[in-house]
Amino acid sequence: MATIGFTLTFWAWDLIAPIASWYGDRLGLSSFQQSLLVAVPVLVGSVGRIPAGALTDKYGAKLMFPVVSALTIVPVLLLIVAKDSYALMLVVGFLLGLGGTTFAIGIPLVNSWFPPAKRGLALGVFGMGMGGVALSGYFTPRIAEHGENLPFIVVAIALAVYAVLAALLITDRPDRPVPTASLASRLGSAGRLRVTWELSALYAIGFGGIVAFGVYLPTYLKTWYELDPTDAGTKAAGFALVTVVFRPIGGWLSDRVHPAVVTAGALGVVAVFAIVQAFDPKLNPGGTIALLVMAAGLGTASGSVFALVSQVTPQAQVGSVTGIVGAMGGLGGFVPPLVMGAIYSAKDSYSIGFMLLSDLALAGCVYAYGRMRSIRPGGAEPEPEPTKITVRQP
Repeated sequence: MATIGFTLTFWAWDLIAPIASWYGDRLGLSSFQQSLLVAVPVLVGSVGRIPAGALTDKYGAKLMFPVVSALTIVPVLLLIVAKDSYALMLVVGFLLGLGGTTFAIGIPLVNSWFPPAKRGLALGVFGMGMGGVALSGYFTPRIAEHGENLPFIVVAIALAVYAVLAALLITDRPDRPVPTASLASRLGSAGRLRVTWELSALYAIGFGGIVAFGVYLPTYLKTWYELDPTDAGTKAAGFALVTVVFRPIGGWLSDRVHPAVVTAGALGVVAVFAIVQAFDPKLNPGGTIALLVMAAGLGTASGSVFALVSQVTPQAQVGSVTGIVGAMGGLGGFVPPLVMGAIYSAKDSYSIGFMLLSDLALAGCVYAYGRMRSIRPGGAEPEPEPTKITVRQP
């Protein structure tokens, strides 16, 4: 149920991106304005994970999942009303960000029901819900061909049905620790953990890359490779599908190998193939291979980072830490579309953007391998090696 809810709300969260070019033509938007339109829901959905995670620690996913799913229906339907005004679309996009917060609701729920040795795979399976981006990329433009308002109506109905089912079927673990401190103090406590920000940086590269490609890849394919919107959406959905498949693989590997090692390897692969794509290979086969391998690496890294979260975070703080880490991951996806749009407007090329991705991925690779392998459960620093002292007898 958590995975289904995550999938549907992510579809809602990503409703604008697959048909962004349609809005661009309809409203006469520049490349940067179009990038801003698809990036606003990402920003709000990311920041909203911080209170969503902390509230889930307090009230449980049984309440939070149906409430957030039901509230997301409002901006989905408002997209029908706002389609002829860029300013209104930005406002509705802001509200649509609510759909992106459910990640921070599902992680503590799933984490609480599985023993540590199985959490990597379980969280990876839940993370497959980000396939809602793939569903949106594939189905939204196709449904829109039968009626420009139809995608929003379909998603709204699906969210309504899910909200009812979630209220009936989701169960919080009875013995889960319920914090008594205030929301502000719990977020402050999670924010004071150094490991929270280290994990945030790694997730901003891994999941942020997925989100950035999810919202901007259709535009990139249409602009650079001159694909029609439906074909671009289909190929972007294929990219997202690969990230979905490899996320549980990243979690599964992390149950067997240290998740920091898995993260380092995955980001190293991304760094190499981002350089390949920076040289603008032909879409078939070079560009397709580079993009799909990057998708595999980003998906694997996203799964392994949250396997690491489950290892080094106290159970009572999982929701709060997840909220912050998830927010940073989403924010990692907010900036690249704006950067790519601005670079293309200024230089008529995307190469600089892919080289920046390569630099970030390489930095994450080095840090994960060099630093994160040594962190003990609870986020504490590793203890120093004991020093042997030999005492000579007189």
